[in-house]
Parts: sequence; structure tokens; C-alpha cells
Amino acid sequence: MITQPSETPARTASHRLARLATEVLAPWVWVLGLPLAIGWHATHTVLGATSWGLTVGITGSVIPMVVIVRGARKGKWDSHHVTNREGRVVPFVACVTSLAAGIAILVAGEAPHQMVALALAMFATLVVSVAITFGLSWKISMHAAVAAGAVAILVVTYGWWLVLLGLAVVLVNWSRVKLGDHTTGQVVAGTALGIAAGGMTYWWLTVALG
Repeated sequence: MITQPSETPARTASHRLARLATEVLAPWVWVLGLPLAIGWHATHTVLGATSWGLTVGITGSVIPMVVIVRGARKGKWDSHHVTNREGRVVPFVACVTSLAAGIAILVAGEAPHQMVALALAMFATLVVSVAITFGLSWKISMHAAVAAGAVAILVVTYGWWLVLLGLAVVLVNWSRVKLGDHTTGQVVAGTALGIAAGGMTYWWLTVALG
């Protein structure tokens, strides 16, 4: 009896690409790298970019990821991507609390207004995500929200040519649907949230604080 492979080579390759995109374009990657880019634009110095950038990156990405990875290893949620909605309570609390501490450090240290605007825009995105996830009991895509928000913020900061990074948003959105972690509606909603709560809030705050 001849058995057929469960997946064709094409499906296997697309699944591997989706997995790679999900990891490389994960929220923690954007949140660690974006503050360095904004820090450079705000200060034009290596010291300024790294000091302020890492303040946001560590409180917004590294500390929450330590909590998330440790929880995943202990089986408290399904993986470091926390794809089950119910498991997102502790990760969201860790993100909000840690980033709030980062904002306090920025304000106390009289950080450039762009860095404060960035951290507040990230905080706004988190708060709205929490409200949707638990208030509406709907698992909006954080991959999509963070990626779209990051690209929008980079466009506001460096210019329209960076809209080309929108291809990365499309790729990560496709990967989340391909892997079965989100529906098309959830990644579209996440993208809209990132642009509105992340990008637009950042733009408004840079004008208001500047």
C-alpha cells in the first residue's frame, strides 16, 4: 500500500516561510528595534540613540518577553506567541506595567519628545488591544498591530519612502493566517489598530510635545 505525504513540498515550503516570518517579524523584534531608529532621529548620536532607545526597547520588549518565555516554558500558555486569548492576561499585564515604568523613566530623565511620544503611542496600542481582547472577547492580532504601527511611525519620522516596509506587514499578516493563529479579519483589524493607535497617536504627540 502506497501512502501519500501529508503535505506537498509547496505547502511545506509556504508553512516554513510563514513560520520564519512570524518569528523574524514578531512584536518583540519591532519593539526592540524601532526605539533605536527613533532615538537616532531624535538625537543623531550613538549614545542618545542607544540610551533612550534601549530604555524603551528593554521595558517594552525584553522584560515582557522574559515573562512570556518563562510562562511558556512552564506551560502557562501555549507558546511565546501566546496564541490562546485566555493566556494573554499575564503577558498583557507585564507589557503594560513594564512599559509604564519605561515612560516614567523617559519623563524623569527629560528624554527627547519623540521618545516619549513613541512610548505613549506603544502604550495606547497596548491599552486598546487589551480592551478588544478581553472587553470584546476577540483575539486581535498583535503581530499585525505592532508591525503596522511600527511602519507608520517610521514613515512619520523618516518619510514616505518607508511605506515600502508595508510589504513586511503584508508578509507577517499572511503568516499569521497561514499558520492558523488568526483569521483574516483579526489581522486586518490589527493592522488598522496599529496605524490608528500607534502611528496616528505618535504623529499627534510629536506635534503636541514638539
